[in-house]
Amino acid sequence: MAIVTTDRLILRRWRESDRAPFARMNADARVMEFMPDTLSREESDRWVDEIENRFERHGFGLCAAELRENGSLIGFVGLLVPSFEAAFTPCVEIGWRLAAEYWGQGLATEGARAMVRHAFENLGIEELVSFTATGNARSRRVMEKIGMSHNAEEDFEHPRLAEGHVLRRHVLYRLRRGKK
Repeated sequence: MAIVTTDRLILRRWRESDRAPFARMNADARVMEFMPDTLSREESDRWVDEIENRFERHGFGLCAAELRENGSLIGFVGLLVPSFEAAFTPCVEIGWRLAAEYWGQGLATEGARAMVRHAFENLGIEELVSFTATGNARSRRVMEKIGMSHNAEEDFEHPRLAEGHVLRRHVLYRLRRGKK
């Protein structure tokens, strides 16, 4: 069942058939460039289980992103409550991850815009955040295209990454309901 649809995407809950293409994507070093590491099949499957558990807990989550034209799983777009403590938590994060062959087509932006509308209009969420390693220009562009604002004073050291880790420094973007 679709949670959100766009011209080109269906954002929905996860299916068993999503696990193999999701694992392939999570094993791709290009896709995981700004994550601590690629994921094994077992780690990827555990992440799907955790995503589904979070849907049950919060009533929303990271949606499987399916191409309308052919039903292919291309990644995820959705909402997540971060499970670490930082100056900006508790909060609701909007995030996305797409297989590399779907980059540069505006699909992350299209899905994220629809998810922002869903969060504000249907779920009544007042503010969304998004964050990534400072060097992740592709994700930062999506954040900016969906109307998020960056304040460098809120950038932070990700508490799940060791001191000195090349990805530890993160940028934080925000979007308040009614601002876009």
